[in-house]
Amino acid sequence: MNHQAVSTPSVSGPPASSLGWPLGDRCVGVGLGWPRPVLTALAVLRPEADLAPNPLAPLSEELDVPSTAVIGESVVSRETPLSEPAVVTAADVVAEHAAERGSVEGDIPVDPSAFRGVASAASVYDPSLPRPPATRILIVANQKGGVGKTTTAVNIAAGMALQGLKVLVIDLDPQGNASTALSIEHAEGTPGIYQVIIEGAAMDDVLVESDEIPGLFVVPATIDLAGAEIELVSMVARETRLKKSLDTHVRELADVDDGYDYVFIDCPPSLGLLTVNALAAGRELLIPIQCEYYALEGLSALLRTIEQIREHLNPDLVVGAIVLTMFDARTRLAAGVADEVRNHFGDVVLKTAVPRSVRISEAPSYGQTVLTYDPNSAGARSYLQAATELAHQGSASREDHP
Repeated sequence: MNHQAVSTPSVSGPPASSLGWPLGDRCVGVGLGWPRPVLTALAVLRPEADLAPNPLAPLSEELDVPSTAVIGESVVSRETPLSEPAVVTAADVVAEHAAERGSVEGDIPVDPSAFRGVASAASVYDPSLPRPPATRILIVANQKGGVGKTTTAVNIAAGMALQGLKVLVIDLDPQGNASTALSIEHAEGTPGIYQVIIEGAAMDDVLVESDEIPGLFVVPATIDLAGAEIELVSMVARETRLKKSLDTHVRELADVDDGYDYVFIDCPPSLGLLTVNALAAGRELLIPIQCEYYALEGLSALLRTIEQIREHLNPDLVVGAIVLTMFDARTRLAAGVADEVRNHFGDVVLKTAVPRSVRISEAPSYGQTVLTYDPNSAGARSYLQAATELAHQGSASREDHP
């Protein structure tokens, strides 16, 4: 049989991205194919680099748009001199943010130098956060889905690692979103937390250090973990398998004076055996709460589970911190939920509330945290400040917690 080559007619127009999204002549395709203007990409990745001539000027003439247009989050005018691009460094943004807020009593100051080089995360940071006397193991949990558990875990962990601390993130969610956000391979069959819990593998054999953020280590989760709940049912000491492996790993590192400062366990949105393993392994809970009513209902169920875990498995478990996420200051509901949580839990609630931010949602599609994706954004500043506040908060006594 003769096969004839079929010629594909050429299509004029802007090039298409990997998912078919047209890029345009002045955009670069990254991540999942969403176009990003060249100026914004350079501004984020190399804030102080020399930029090419303003690509917006001829484009605005062709499309008959106003002389001032928005690229990313920056306003660029056609009359803007090319020698003075409207781009500032992340350190400048944080310094300006701090100056606007002033020294409000109770605020945790954010050192502008903490953002230095954060876009590439390749610089060596001077330790600016206090190291805990012993490894703090925090379980990031809330049975309500969509409240920002994974986002909070990876961004606070990244914020601490970027400021000189050694951090471990254990992805315990079969969806593997924390692994995705930290650009860690987690395809089916990849060694990860499943092998640790079900097969008894050593944690040393499966953890991976982040390429972008030195000092940040990850134990990935794969789709294999989806069946772990069923497999655990018939196992001996099924609730403490993660605890035994984690305690051994932390102790071995501490013996060589290279221990972790913080361990974050990202839980699935349920109260099944995987979450129970996390609650038995950790010592403090870090609870993200979306500023909506349904999140409060989920919190009530979680607190009842905590009481049962204290009684039977882990008497040392406490609520270490609560983070308010997706806060929208324009609504009374968000303010009401925030007030209700603060009145009930007091100082356990971090003063920093993380606002809704498109940048936070976009970052995982590029395999990044918001701190490396767009350090200038409000979301990045909020999570960095939350990480700083959590580090200064220290371990609270059990009597201070519900």
